[in-house]
This record gives sequence, C-alpha cells and structure tokens, in this order.
Amino acid sequence: MLSALEWEALSLSLKVACVAVGFSLIPGFAAAWWLARREFRGKALVDGLLHLPLVLPPVVVGYLLLVTFGRNGVIGQWLAKIDIVLPFTWQGAAVAAAVMAFPLMVRAMRLSLEAIDPGLEAAARTLGANPLRVLFTVTMPLALPGILTGGMLAFARALSEFGATITFAANIPGETRTLPLALYTLIQTPGEEGAAARLCLIAVVIAMLSLLSSEWLARRARLRMEGRDA
Repeated sequence: MLSALEWEALSLSLKVACVAVGFSLIPGFAAAWWLARREFRGKALVDGLLHLPLVLPPVVVGYLLLVTFGRNGVIGQWLAKIDIVLPFTWQGAAVAAAVMAFPLMVRAMRLSLEAIDPGLEAAARTLGANPLRVLFTVTMPLALPGILTGGMLAFARALSEFGATITFAANIPGETRTLPLALYTLIQTPGEEGAAARLCLIAVVIAMLSLLSSEWLARRARLRMEGRDA
C-alpha cells in the first residue's frame, strides 16, 4: 500500500504530465508542420533549438527557465504584474516538463507528416478545399499515428522529468514534489528503502504502459485508415 505522501506525489505527477502534454499539443503540431512543410533560411538552426532540451543537461534547462520566468526574469517580471508566478509552483513544474518533453513530441509528429504524400493534399486543394480544410480533413487524419505517438512519448517524458523541475520548481511537498522528486527524497531518507522501491516500480510500470499505449494507439489508427479492424 502506498502512503498518503506517495499517493500525493503520484497524483501530482499525473496532473503535471497531463497539463504539460495538453498545452504542448497544438504548439507541437504547429512546429512539426512548419518544419515538415516549409523550407526557409535558418531551418536547421530552428530545428536545433527545438531539439536542444534533448541534449542539454536538464539542470541547464531549469536554470534558463528560472532566468526567463523568475520574478525578475525577462518574461517573469511581466507575468508577476498580472499575478502569474511560475517558479516553485506545480504550474512551473508543468512548464519544465513540457519544455523537456516538447522535442520528442515534435519529432514524432514531424516524421509522421513527412511520410504523407504531398500529392494527396494537392489533390484536395485542386478539388476546392481551402488550406484549413485540407489540414483538418487530410493532413491531420493521416498524421494521427504520429500525433498519438508524440503525445504518449511526451507524457512519459513529462512524468519522469527531474532535473529541470527541481531547478525551476524546487522540491516542495504537496506542491512540486512529483514522483521522481519524491523518489529522490526517499533515497536520501534512512529507513525508506521500501517506499523508494515502490515508487521506482510504479515509475517503471507507468513508463512501460505509456510506451505500449502509444504503439497500440498508433497501430490502431493506421489500421483504421486502411479500413481494417485493429
């Protein structure tokens, strides 16, 4: 049985991951579409910047978020004027998780978009469909497997985020202590090896379920588009 603190960390992690993915879906798809469908000067640089959180130490990302969204930060000082404070809050933990998970989401969606035959979109336009209708009736349905995969991968990554979260949102019980941070705290506490093992097992199970779900959803979407039962 999990203790109240362990349940609290688990529920907070699920909330943070869901919010992070929910607010990243539209920007993620927009970025993926832009990179897949447009050629422009500096595209490699933009692509590199979007994927930078994958290769940067998470603590560096957390520090940059703190510098940007802190009370005296470039953006944070303006947000503070309208009573929006992100550092050391669960919303800040969601922002950190979203930033770290964003590259995985964009990459999965972009690969799915690049696999779509441009002739299908061109055919829809020649039949009188405007660009928005082509996007919603042709592009997005065909890219659905990648969208689902990107969302689930981002969820799993957001759920496991540690370095950027502890730097930007700290390790506050009941507020920002997500599952990875709770596990870290238990490891540092004598006599809590059993609780640490339980949270470790839960983290592994949730991550595996997320990966399996992404594969199952993507496969089901592909089969549905092909007119077969999953």
